Amino acid sequence: MEALVVQHVACEGPGLLEDVLVGKGWRLDIRCMDQPGATLPESLGNYDALVILGGPMGAYEEEIYPYLLQVQGLIREAVTMRLPALGICLGGQLIARALGASVGPNPVKEIGCYQIRLTPAGLVAPLFTGMPPELLVFQWHSDTFALPKGALLLAEGDTCLNQAFVYGAHAYGGYAWGLQFHLEVTPEMIEEWARLYADELIDCGGPGAADRLLDETRSRWEEIRPIQELFLNNLERILRGTGLAS
Repeated sequence: MEALVVQHVACEGPGLLEDVLVGKGWRLDIRCMDQPGATLPESLGNYDALVILGGPMGAYEEEIYPYLLQVQGLIREAVTMRLPALGICLGGQLIARALGASVGPNPVKEIGCYQIRLTPAGLVAPLFTGMPPELLVFQWHSDTFALPKGALLLAEGDTCLNQAFVYGAHAYGGYAWGLQFHLEVTPEMIEEWARLYADELIDCGGPGAADRLLDETRSRWEEIRPIQELFLNNLERILRGTGLAS
């Protein structure tokens, strides 16, 4: 099994998702688009899944980042081929945009640990098998996605409503999953983001925001980690095509 992984910037890699997929025998073709000479394949014919990671740009900034149009084309190809596609944060927004839904600023910038709730559809979706109806996740985003026509909302939040959706002919075993939150992150990744995006944290939370974020992450990590492990293993089964029964 091989997945094409679209990584927008060097600091926002697949993290724990890479560990799970490689541990299950996947090969990952990671294309880091902020590196000199980075390109995307013209088609997904040689792949078994498509994964699009997060990044600091907007899904609608195609004039600044023209390759985003190619990513959206690959998403539509995946849906046509019924090839599993996963989008995390910016990746989820790109899936929504590729499928005709709007993407724009959320009323509140979410950075840190937030509770989300599973919807009735989410409670029976294979992606969330074995998980509680409310769960703690890590967020870092200012934009949000609307739902593509025909998609089902699987998880919602208080300060950002749309947190996860599935799209496809059979709703629970669809072809594309969009996530607003990050369950692939490690504490080390969050520390690096806090350093690289320090100005954003100060704008959002004032002086000391980075230290407060890291303190919160450390104090709540033991609550997040079991959810991550279960979620990422559910996700691997779905990408493989063996976790689709509802």
